[in-house]
Amino acid sequence: MASTSLSLHFPTSFPFYTAAGARSRVRPTPRVVPAPFSPLLPAAATPAVPRRILVPAAAGIWDFLSGGAGGAAAASLAVRRGMQLFKQGDVAGSVAEFDRAIELDQRQKQYLWQRGLSLYYLDRFEEGAEQFRLDVAANPNDTEESIWCFLCEAQLYGVDEARKRFLEVGIDSRPVMREAYALFKDGGDPEKLASNFSSASDGEIFYSSLYTGLYYESQKDAELAKSHIVAACRSPYGSRSGDYMASLALVHCKCRNWTLE
Repeated sequence: MASTSLSLHFPTSFPFYTAAGARSRVRPTPRVVPAPFSPLLPAAATPAVPRRILVPAAAGIWDFLSGGAGGAAAASLAVRRGMQLFKQGDVAGSVAEFDRAIELDQRQKQYLWQRGLSLYYLDRFEEGAEQFRLDVAANPNDTEESIWCFLCEAQLYGVDEARKRFLEVGIDSRPVMREAYALFKDGGDPEKLASNFSSASDGEIFYSSLYTGLYYESQKDAELAKSHIVAACRSPYGSRSGDYMASLALVHCKCRNWTLE
């Protein structure tokens, strides 16, 4: 990718993920914000579907039956607008939409991992940690939200204290995220995370680079953080996948005033 200003790289279109698509294309279970009438698969057909999907779906059905679906539908649209604004680099605008979604439907809050990510980039770390803790309480098998809670609390309390508060979750089926989780939880050499997946799939290369860089950021090493997160952005997956986390890598660089050199 040629060197240019990051502001030119943000996607102009926004994919509306369904149960067949997700925040990450390498995830075995989708990470979506379901609309009340989304065509979600029944629980019996997909036992791996997390509660973050099934609970809002049930809430949407109740709203439909009780005549209160308008607020839930409007909240879902606000979440989508917030995601689009984040992907375009408007972090503050995304939080405003996510907060509006919560005002419209309080049940949204425990599933709004996107809001937690936005709060991190606004340096609102206490609120971000609270958001991720709510999410993990609703879905106790989410590796990435546990890591992001750590990232927020490392900024608030330092790495050692954040590690004492680390949220333990179930075993992730993705090797790259199992290793990332162990690194953040127990410490170690972050370069091993990147090198162990340097010849893996495009998605694993991206995620290992992203989380290696984020680990360095928690350690206050801006130069190594930049090196790995820029590499994540420039990777084939980071530049072409449309993954929400690929957009996050670009947002990270924009917020740190880094260019893709």
